[in-house]
Amino acid sequence: MNIHEFLTSENIDFETIPHRTTFTASRLAEVVDERGDFVAKPVVLKADGVFVLAVLPASHKVDMLLARETIGCEVLELADESELESLFPDCELGAMPPFGSFYGLQTWVDAQLAEDDHIVFEGQSHEEAIRLSYSSYQNAEAPLVAYISHHI
Repeated sequence: MNIHEFLTSENIDFETIPHRTTFTASRLAEVVDERGDFVAKPVVLKADGVFVLAVLPASHKVDMLLARETIGCEVLELADESELESLFPDCELGAMPPFGSFYGLQTWVDAQLAEDDHIVFEGQSHEEAIRLSYSSYQNAEAPLVAYISHHI
């Protein structure tokens, strides 16, 4: 099942946005003419060796100290590219959607992103984005919400 099928099966209204190839969330924001605060940037972390998905605005970066304290782990580090390939085999590298549960991961969303009325994110490729309401995302994913990042 791909992300479109998942969203459809959850009866979630969403918009597909084809776009020029992008490799960063901030570039995606530019290409789809969206403020970076509304673009969801998934970041895979290892919390004491367990993978978790952090989702933050494109205009932010993970605050590793704050995230470590919030998640409640001793060691927090970024996952490497080879780990991303095995965790998200149906996604182009770096184009994973913000649905950790779809991949068996716990999802943490930065509280700043949770204040938005909608979010935009890569739809498993670098040429297609998806826009949906934040409330629909919240209902489908039920992420943990906390301040885990800071503005770049």
